[in-house]
This record gives sequence, structure tokens and C-alpha cells, in this order.
Amino acid sequence: MTSTAGPLPRLARAIAAPPAAAPAAPHAPRGVLPALLTVTFMTALDFFIVNVAMPAIQLDLRAGPAALQWVVAGFGLALAAGLITGGRLGDIYGRRRVLGAGLVLFTAASVLCGVAPVAWALVAGRVLQGAGAALIMPQTLAVLRTAVPAPAQPKAFARYGLTLGLGAVFGQVVGGLLIRADLFGLDWRLCFLINLPIGVAALVMLRAVPESRGGGSRLDLAGGALVTSALVALVLPLIQGPQQGWPRWTWACLGLAAVLFAAFVFSQRYRTGALVDLAMFRRRAFSTALVAVQAFWMGQASFFLVLALYLQAGRGLSALASGAVFMAVGGGYLLTSTNAHRIAARMGRHAVTAGALVMAAGLGAMAAAAAHPIGWLLPGLALEGVGMGMALAPLTTVALQNVAPEQAGAASGVLATVNQTGNALGVALIGIVFYRAATITAGFQASVLALVALEVVLALLIQLLPRR
Repeated sequence: MTSTAGPLPRLARAIAAPPAAAPAAPHAPRGVLPALLTVTFMTALDFFIVNVAMPAIQLDLRAGPAALQWVVAGFGLALAAGLITGGRLGDIYGRRRVLGAGLVLFTAASVLCGVAPVAWALVAGRVLQGAGAALIMPQTLAVLRTAVPAPAQPKAFARYGLTLGLGAVFGQVVGGLLIRADLFGLDWRLCFLINLPIGVAALVMLRAVPESRGGGSRLDLAGGALVTSALVALVLPLIQGPQQGWPRWTWACLGLAAVLFAAFVFSQRYRTGALVDLAMFRRRAFSTALVAVQAFWMGQASFFLVLALYLQAGRGLSALASGAVFMAVGGGYLLTSTNAHRIAARMGRHAVTAGALVMAAGLGAMAAAAAHPIGWLLPGLALEGVGMGMALAPLTTVALQNVAPEQAGAASGVLATVNQTGNALGVALIGIVFYRAATITAGFQASVLALVALEVVLALLIQLLPRR
């Protein structure tokens, strides 16, 4: 008899299942996962930790609103613009080599940020950090795809998702603790200088990562220039538009982005040694997963933003207290992300379906609790974390698992680019909802209800994925 149980009852059985229920799988080569996860945690943490340091940066460097905005935007813009080219560089010149180069650049840029005497020197350091992260992120995913045996990849990607989520969820807590500690009187600068010992340790650990390459011997410079320009034209107005009231130049940039993307696709169809093999997009698992990944990150990036604004500007919490509230999301995320490979093995694509529906339930609960004491938010926050942990790793796995090894770098660059554009698009669109409300509490309620609809869309998109 065929079971008619829905995804949520199967989730409970999957979490409760003992580890022995999963089939035995070969392990990743010794030392590979610790090295990759250390680098992943450092870059994810740095993306979020800067938010809690902004008031101290403004006071110490006497930074104006434009400079403060570019401390965040410079990193995101450089990261989004460089990911596709960064992934292809790894395919051509060696993924471990490019990963090491990106790690050196990121660590050196962190030091420049930590010693910046003026605000615009900090912005320059953040742009360099973003460029380093654009080299790092695609190589991390590509090495997971090529160096880890196929049966062990779901578990490896689950650990990757766990690490990425922990960096995002606990970034504010770690930043608040570092600023509160004020070691050697460094204050906010410690949020950047902490990357120096971590980066050096990660460089040593990279010796355990095997070198690998994909196809091609030359970088498609014309294609790289086109796609980088297109991404800048797309992401820049998404970052700046909401704060500036969407002036005419933002719409002109978006129109230019469409033209540049069309030119890029045309160039890739007829160029030998193209930057991106368009045949990848004919695989339903890859192309559908890209759309689902963008929907997922549109929701997560915007949720973290409006939650932080609501807690600090709306409820008067300090950055450290706000970070402590975020730990409720982290608790739920730990519960399912540590078992994500086991849940996905039992539920298949419906692990993501159930995750999206759990996130929708958590967001709905937060909308109902927004006008009540802070403690009423905690169950909804925990549910949001549970859903995140179920969805993130399986989405990454299904997008990359069937990509040919020689295309792993380029595919990882495309996937990471979709992640970043999803961040920017979600913040822009949900920001409109948030700031048009009469009060911060009303803005938070309207935003999370809009995100409920987005999670339902994500659950529907998953039905287009291959069944297994």
C-alpha cells in the first residue's frame, strides 16, 4: 500500500530516526571538511558581524550615512559581481590555488579594515574583502562536489549548510561579544582583526585539500567583463534604490543590466571556452534549484534585516540583546541542519517542501506575536530556524550533485551569484513593504506576512524538481 502521509509527519520520523538507519557512505578525504568549513564560517560570519559594529564605526570614524551604507554595500557588490568569474578561475587554474589566493586577499583586507583610519579606507577594505570572498565561495562548493565521494556529499553539504547558517545566525552575537570585550581597546576593529588568526590557520589547513581543475585553459575575458558589468548594473540599484527612493538612475541601471545579460548569453552560445556552459541550464535539477535558491535567500536575507530593525529600532533592544533573540533561530536551525542529510534521504525533495512550510508557519506566528512581549516571538523564531535547517543543504546538494566535475567551479559560481542577487532583491522588495508601514511594528508584521507568501512559492517550486 502506498503511503499518503504528507511531508510534515515524515519529517518527525526522519528527525527521530537513529543514525544507523542511513546507509553507510565513504567519507570525505581527511582534513578537507575542517578546512572548507573554517573558511566558510569566517566569510559567513564577516558578512553579518559588521551590522552590530556600525554604531561604533560611525562614532569612532565620524562616518556619514553614505559611508556607512557603503561599508555594507561595497562588500556585497564586489562579492556578487565576482562570483561567476571566480568560479571559472578555479576550473582553469586550480580550485585549491584560487581558494588560497582568495583567502590571502580576504585576510589581508580584513586587516586593512581593522586598522582603517577613516571611513572610506574601511569601505575600500570591505570591497577587497568582497573580492576575496568571490574567489573563496565557488571553490568551496566546487571542492565539496569534486573531492567528496558522491554517497557522502549529502552529509558534507549538510555540514556546509550548518556552518553557513551558524555564521549568519550568530554573527550579531559574536560581534556584540567582541565589542563588549574591547580587548586591547580595539572596540569594533576586533570584528575584523579576528580574521587574521583564523585566516592563517585556514591557510595551513588548506594543505589537506586536493587540487582539482575543470576544462579550459584560458579565461573568457570578454564574457567576464560582460557578466561582471551586468551584475554591478543589477545589484547596485537594488542596494541603493530603497534608501534613495528609486531615482531615475536606478531604473536606467536595471534596464542596462537586462541588455548586458542578454549580450552575455549571446556571447556564451557562440564562444569556444565560454565562461559559463549554457548546457548546464538544460538540466531540470540545476535550473529549477537555482530559482528555488533565489527564492530561499530572498526570504532569509530580508527576514534577518527586518527582524534586526524591529528588535533594535522598534523594541529598543541593544545589539547584544538583539543577537541573543536571534539564538532562538539558531536553536531550531541546529536541530534540523545537523540531520539534514538524514531527513533528505527519507523525504527527498519534500524535505525542502516541509522546510518552506515550517518557515511559513514560524513567520505567521511572529506576525501574530509582534505586538506582544518579546518572549512571544521565540516559538516562531525557533520554527523559522527549523525550516531553514531542513531546506538549505538539500537545495545546495540537488543543484550541484548532477553537475559534471569539470563544470563544478562555474556551476558553483552561478549558484553563489544567485544566492547574492536573491539577498539584494529580497532586501529591496521587503524593504519597500517595511518602510511604507505607519510604524515599525506594523512594518515588521507586513514584511513577515509577505515572506509567508514567498515560502509558499518556494514550496510550490520544489514540486518541479526531479522526484529523487
